[in-house]
Amino acid sequence: MLKLVKTTSRKAGLSPGSPVFIGEKVTEKFGLDMVDYNADNFSVSTPVRLDEFHLLKDTPSNTWIRVHGLHDAATVDKFCLSFGLHPLTIEDILHTGQRPKIDHYEDYLFLVINLIKYDDATREMSMEQISFVLGSSYLLTFHEKDSDIFNDILARLQNNKGRTRKMGVDYLLYALLDRVVDNFFSVLEKIGEEVEELEEELIADPSPETLQTIHSLKREMILLRKSVWPLREVINGLQRDETAFMGESVRVYLKDLYDHTIQVLDTVETFRDIISGMIDIYLSSVSNRMNEVMKVLTIFAVIFIPLTFIAGLYGMNFNTSQSPFNMPELNWYFGYPFALLLMAGTTITMLIYFKKKKWF
Repeated sequence: MLKLVKTTSRKAGLSPGSPVFIGEKVTEKFGLDMVDYNADNFSVSTPVRLDEFHLLKDTPSNTWIRVHGLHDAATVDKFCLSFGLHPLTIEDILHTGQRPKIDHYEDYLFLVINLIKYDDATREMSMEQISFVLGSSYLLTFHEKDSDIFNDILARLQNNKGRTRKMGVDYLLYALLDRVVDNFFSVLEKIGEEVEELEEELIADPSPETLQTIHSLKREMILLRKSVWPLREVINGLQRDETAFMGESVRVYLKDLYDHTIQVLDTVETFRDIISGMIDIYLSSVSNRMNEVMKVLTIFAVIFIPLTFIAGLYGMNFNTSQSPFNMPELNWYFGYPFALLLMAGTTITMLIYFKKKKWF
């Protein structure tokens, strides 16, 4: 299950800007690849010399560098320093529990967002932090793991489809953010299917496992809202802030992206309300089922009360031969069948009465 708050105790007592990785321990090695492109050319390479990256800051072509393996804090710190990134930026990149945000620096823009993934096999969500550093001619993306979320953007660049190759890295940033928002829609579709199945199960046959599923879904919706709500602020900030790193032509696309983010947020809020209402439905279903059981038991008890009285009355066996009070059924030949017929008639009469009252 996803944690609502990540542990930050490893940073206790350290100075601000200390490069310490906070996140899930993985065995993946540090890696990166560099994409150079313009309207006419495209190339992908994997540089080795981290101290030479500062030469890419002023190249005429657009450069996109994808970095993964943030647990290697020393290598990430060395790479970031080669681009002249602020120590607080490096700290935020390595601290993967960050709230989505946007920071303005003199030489670049820094963005943090959360990517939500849905596992169809386990029906569980996982969250990964992605950091973006946007410069005048370069874009850096930092992933916790080697992710394929942006492979379709890379293929679009390679095949020169759309307008990505014809525009700058600011449009590339928009395309990557748009891919993340589209992924939210895919996750919500899966959750919607799960919610529909859960609603049918609640009406048909709720169980303790159903309540556990509702609790897990509610927790996941909290994390989704925690990721989407500040993302709306980030995109709105990119759209409205006057900065030299985002061209005027890209702001039109950011407005459309902002609208999509609002749609995601509305869907998240709708699912949250539905899932919260499911708990009330579950409690009502369990209570109704208990009431049905108690009603059946009560009907049986009410039916057997007069039968018990009749059986007790004729089971006293008083000898009335010397008494003025006589119990003729004791010595009657048809006394036993009469008692059985009296019990059966009492039962049938009570069942007819209950049926007319619609008690069952």
